[in-house]
Amino acid sequence: MKKKVISALLCVTMISSMLIGCGGSSDKAETPAKAEEAEAPAQEEAPAEAEAPAQTEGSAEGGSVYYLNFKPEVDEQWQQIAAAYTEVTGVPVKVVTAASGTYEEVLKSEIAGSDAPTLFQINGPVGYNSWKDYCMDLKDSDLYNNLSDKSLAITDGDGVYGIPYTVESYGVIYNDAIMQAYFAMDGAVVASVDEIDSFDKFKAVVEDMQAKKDDLGIEGVFACTSLLPGEDWRWQTHLANIPVFYEYKDKGVSDLDEIDFTYSENFKNIFDLYINNSTCAPTLLGSKSVTDSMGEFALGQCAMVQNGNWGWGQIAGVDGNTVEEANVKFMPIYTGIAGEASQGLCTGTENFWCVNSQTSEANQKATLDFVNWMVSSAEGKDYMVNSLGNAAPFSTFGDNEKPQDPLAKEMFRYMENGKTSVSWNFTTFPSQDFKDDFGAALLEYCNGNMTWDEVANTVVTRWAEEKAATK
Repeated sequence: MKKKVISALLCVTMISSMLIGCGGSSDKAETPAKAEEAEAPAQEEAPAEAEAPAQTEGSAEGGSVYYLNFKPEVDEQWQQIAAAYTEVTGVPVKVVTAASGTYEEVLKSEIAGSDAPTLFQINGPVGYNSWKDYCMDLKDSDLYNNLSDKSLAITDGDGVYGIPYTVESYGVIYNDAIMQAYFAMDGAVVASVDEIDSFDKFKAVVEDMQAKKDDLGIEGVFACTSLLPGEDWRWQTHLANIPVFYEYKDKGVSDLDEIDFTYSENFKNIFDLYINNSTCAPTLLGSKSVTDSMGEFALGQCAMVQNGNWGWGQIAGVDGNTVEEANVKFMPIYTGIAGEASQGLCTGTENFWCVNSQTSEANQKATLDFVNWMVSSAEGKDYMVNSLGNAAPFSTFGDNEKPQDPLAKEMFRYMENGKTSVSWNFTTFPSQDFKDDFGAALLEYCNGNMTWDEVANTVVTRWAEEKAATK
């Protein structure tokens, strides 16, 4: 498919973030924001048959769709979807994919232009507060009407301004073949993954496996903890969600202007376990990316990696992948918090579609037709599930239309086994600057330049400062 790279000069950093499940940003990097832009490919690249979308009220004649995509890892799939939709409808669809860590900056630049995105995404309430002037009210849309759980939508008063298009989970992904090899060893701490239901048990298993790594044929229990700027979102956002979740729970709140970082030591528990039982030394982590981590797991160089159900595509796509699909499993992230035996995966969403309220009515109608096609037509649903890997929360999807990849199956298994999911509270984190500073402090800690008390103080101080800045 034809692609051309465009660059947007980094703008002043926005207070809120739009981090996803799977990406972070480094607003301090003095490099241009980049996006992959592609017009819909030639028609011969699209599927031969496609189902025309149902039309929304009003006319979409003369309208077009411009989607600013958040996830670089599914850019190719979105270009194929654009081609398929254009072939069946004749409606032009352009997909631009922001480079990792630059979505806020690219959106700010693009939305101010004459050819602004008609469809973009926010991460939740914080993102909505930044972009509410551009969010169309979707309460009367078919997209909202087909949402299985209306409480998942982003609302403001009587209006509905963001619709989740997937739910996701993250935890510790493990290679069951390596785990079974360990369980068969003399002196193994446990005999089954089912026995691991606390941080103490998990730590004992991990440290014993690390001591026996040569016999297990691995370089370390965990894949490298990627701390390259822009690649540290698994720690400063996803892992940080757990102590924040429990602090909110203790205090009976859903957001705080100031946090105590009550569970700082619990974060340290698991973070230390990761960096000290890894494929590489802690002082090398500043050069490691998420791709490095997932590659190590896919090549069988480690037994575990923290990531989400979206990670299956990364694992399966690695050349020389040695991990069999049946052996890719999930377990919760244990940190030593009381009652964690009943804890499940971290499950939620930070992926909400918004339609630009300031684009033309024709473009709005064309965009609503496009997203309705994605969640209601056979072709669109197939793309949502099998190409994008989405667990779409819409009543239009039957049981046989759920994702069938191994991590999606594990996600649904945990959702249905009575475990208590850890909800996603990182959408309330005050800003991308806060997360970047947290990530930078973690790197300094790994390099021996900061104590843990200094890291914890950075978290508490920067949270309060960035929350105050939004008032």
